[in-house]
Amino acid sequence: MHFLINRRTDYAVRVILGLAKYPAGTRVSAQQLSEDMLIPLPMLYSLLKELARARLIRTYPGAGGGVELAHDPEDITLWDVVVAVDRPPQVSECVDHPGSCPFAPTCPVRRRWARIQHLIQEELEGVTFAELVQEAQASMFALPPDPGADGAQTP
Repeated sequence: MHFLINRRTDYAVRVILGLAKYPAGTRVSAQQLSEDMLIPLPMLYSLLKELARARLIRTYPGAGGGVELAHDPEDITLWDVVVAVDRPPQVSECVDHPGSCPFAPTCPVRRRWARIQHLIQEELEGVTFAELVQEAQASMFALPPDPGADGAQTP
């Protein structure tokens, strides 16, 4: 079974969550994001490249640069982040590769695996970062400091 939220995926979610709490257009330095979301800087740089390639964030090099979300947090889902840095969750190989099992055409278990896989995807697609920011602000989860704090720059 390949459905594991590994550390890399968890860090990618933290990156988007850390950026989602800022107003649109706010650029945050990689150093500040690393400190706020407890992500080792080398790992962060690697993730920023992947998230930029997936067009979830925009990066700006140099002095006054930084990173910002490329979309409204309402338009970015957990699914978007998971597939940007990892492969889509796979409950069983037989779901995506029915030829791998001789029982696939009539297997009742395969149908259940497919249903579970669909439910996982549906749930991840249904959770936006706008919702996560609201939930974090209503809970004890510590988000980075308010916008405008050290390291955050508005264009």
